[in-house]
Amino acid sequence: MPFRHPDRSHDLGTRIELEVRERLEEAVDYVCLDALVRSRRAHGLSPPAADNPDDRRAYTANVLAFLESLRRELVGGLSAEEQRKVLNATPAGGDEQAQLLAVQVALARLLPDYWQRFDAVQARYLATPAESDGAPASVPSGSEGRGLLARLFGRG
Repeated sequence: MPFRHPDRSHDLGTRIELEVRERLEEAVDYVCLDALVRSRRAHGLSPPAADNPDDRRAYTANVLAFLESLRRELVGGLSAEEQRKVLNATPAGGDEQAQLLAVQVALARLLPDYWQRFDAVQARYLATPAESDGAPASVPSGSEGRGLLARLFGRG
């Protein structure tokens, strides 16, 4: 009997979704930590620390702000049928971050140029002047990640 990773389903569609989710989590982690580091540097502050509750809150604010930026920019350009597909692929309930990430997984599976669009939103997000908490000034600040940065900030 072949070995199956305990986090992986026998269903190919489920395995693809898990891989896309993992890649998205890592990409979002990278963008959000980069935004936080840039903001801290611009304000003459020390780099963020994983054991600092304020840094963890700023990082989480960045995650929510970036995922919301992605959702707003990518879903807005979809046809009504594509928006319906994304909505149907997004489970109801859960926390805001899980919901926003589920939207991105659905978009990544739907759009052939998703990663180019992701990169464009990322560039705009990182180019936006940040407040002292690391989130862009235009976005208010206030899941389960398996990436290195997610583990660093206790999300993994």
